[in-house]
Amino acid sequence: MKAMILAAGKGTRLRPITYTTPKPMIQILQKPVMEFLVELLRQHGFNQIMVNVSHLANEIENYFRDGQRFGVQIGYSFEGQIVDGVLEGKALGSAGGMRRIHDFSPFFDDTFVVLCGDALIDLDLTTALKWHREKGSIATVIMKSVPWEEVSSYGVVVTDESDRIQAFQEKPAQEVALSNSINTGIYIFEPEILDYIPSGQEYDIGSQLFPKLVEMEAPFYGLKMDFEWVDIGKVPDYWRTIQSVLKGEIANVGIPGKEVAPGIYTGLNVAVNWDKVDIRGPVYIGAMTRIEDGAKIIGPAMIGPNCCICGGATVERSVIFEYSRLGPGARLVDKLVYGRHCVDKTGATIDVQAAALDWLITDARQDAPFIPRVEQPAAKLLKIEDKVSRRSGN
Repeated sequence: MKAMILAAGKGTRLRPITYTTPKPMIQILQKPVMEFLVELLRQHGFNQIMVNVSHLANEIENYFRDGQRFGVQIGYSFEGQIVDGVLEGKALGSAGGMRRIHDFSPFFDDTFVVLCGDALIDLDLTTALKWHREKGSIATVIMKSVPWEEVSSYGVVVTDESDRIQAFQEKPAQEVALSNSINTGIYIFEPEILDYIPSGQEYDIGSQLFPKLVEMEAPFYGLKMDFEWVDIGKVPDYWRTIQSVLKGEIANVGIPGKEVAPGIYTGLNVAVNWDKVDIRGPVYIGAMTRIEDGAKIIGPAMIGPNCCICGGATVERSVIFEYSRLGPGARLVDKLVYGRHCVDKTGATIDVQAAALDWLITDARQDAPFIPRVEQPAAKLLKIEDKVSRRSGN
């Protein structure tokens, strides 16, 4: 069976992460979001997967390649062109990307599934597919109920008593929302749907194709299901997702590495004197990371691989990406550190270099030569602490 993963967007709401990482490649404890989707599709018999790519396309293609090691076949449709010798991405919209693939060669010749590449889901696709076919639907939107106070954050779907879709509301205020069923970005289509998508132009599924189907009174249905759906559309969403995974709240997403103490997991060759640090789980520490004596890590927290958390630094309910070095005076609570950027859980971003904080948060490869883990004389430690204290203004 065939499926498509939408992976061409720039992910502007996930910056600064998406400056260098496309949304589908954002990692959930060292595993890209899109890999979870590929595994789900394979489990339900979808073994031919097309992926539309644009922004940082090589990152996706070089990781998944032809899909062989994941037990599926994967093909890519690049959206963009070469301008003055430079390859530039130009997304065609979710529906436009589908049409481009079909115009190249009629790939979608039977019922197929379309998934957004930036969500963790645990959905019984087999049951959904059976329901779609029994309804005789040309297009089915997989819906999920959310609390009424949250409807203003989502696209709302309005259906009648037969589950036929009547209207859509984009992020309505609670008092005017006609439903608390939301669009999860998971769709089941019949090949005939391509007839309603124009060729060679940008075209969107949600804002253009679906309203057209409603207007035409096409056999267009919404299926409400109870399943795990974690949207990672913004930095705060990502921060909350990591917190939830570490707390064991998301099904089928485990914590990698070895559990060295209750709730504390590590990758390979982590350098730490466990009796000289304060680490309280749930915490994941990536391979080849150094946690210096006197450091404090309070979970849920993730420390990526090849990091250095200096003595006296505190990390609490935070996500630290790979190759980050936190200086002795650093105290991060409810933060995300990505390269030179520090983001709080609301999405507010600080450029640590522009803010003259780059002595607290730096690249671990920049100024941290290998230091053997040996006991330091007390007098030498005192001199180092004096220097840090003066620099931090204490």
